[in-house]
Amino acid sequence: MLQITNLHANVGEKPILKDLTLSLNAGEIHAIMGPNGAGKSTLGYVLSGRPGYEVTEGSVTFNGNDLLDLEPHERAAAGLFLGFQYPVEIPGVSNVQFLREALNAQRKNRGEAPLSGAEFLKVAREQAGALGMDMDMLKRPVNVGFSGGEKKRMEVLQMALLEPLEVCARVPMTIARSQIDHSMIAGSTRPMTEDLSLGRMLTNCRNAEDTESNCSRTIRCASCFIECE
Repeated sequence: MLQITNLHANVGEKPILKDLTLSLNAGEIHAIMGPNGAGKSTLGYVLSGRPGYEVTEGSVTFNGNDLLDLEPHERAAAGLFLGFQYPVEIPGVSNVQFLREALNAQRKNRGEAPLSGAEFLKVAREQAGALGMDMDMLKRPVNVGFSGGEKKRMEVLQMALLEPLEVCARVPMTIARSQIDHSMIAGSTRPMTEDLSLGRMLTNCRNAEDTESNCSRTIRCASCFIECE
């Protein structure tokens, strides 16, 4: 599914990723662990195509396609999902509006018809219920006034609705033992847990005991950059 080969990347003039080689197959969960500055977040940003992160050597293929040749929105459309360590607030845009637009954009890319408002609410209600979420949360502006746990729960709902092929989730230390993070490790809802076509890469993981017990592979970073093992 995801093949990273001899990847080197800089932020400005500073090299961060050095000679990283990693294969992530469908159904696997890999955790990237290490201290601050090791390159965990940089790896997620490089994969998602964030500006300012330059790949100087190596290759990344995703489902047989050259990921590095794609624009950020094309990577998302291809099935790559990047979870934020600290999800941002978007005042004036409701979660319902945001999620429906995002889902219909993905459906369009897959050649599927867009969901009407009523159709989307039915799907969203089912997924929200599986996460124990109140639908009133979806009426609020995106992440505005949400607690850290509520923001992550909303992000997991987004992941469940969009059904990506590859999830790169950034897990903050402050909620590393929470139910939300366990759902990001296992798959946000039961249907996703059982979907072996989904691969997951977790970065910013700090709790070794909880993480290793739920993952196919744990990769420990060097102190200043990620290196291959």
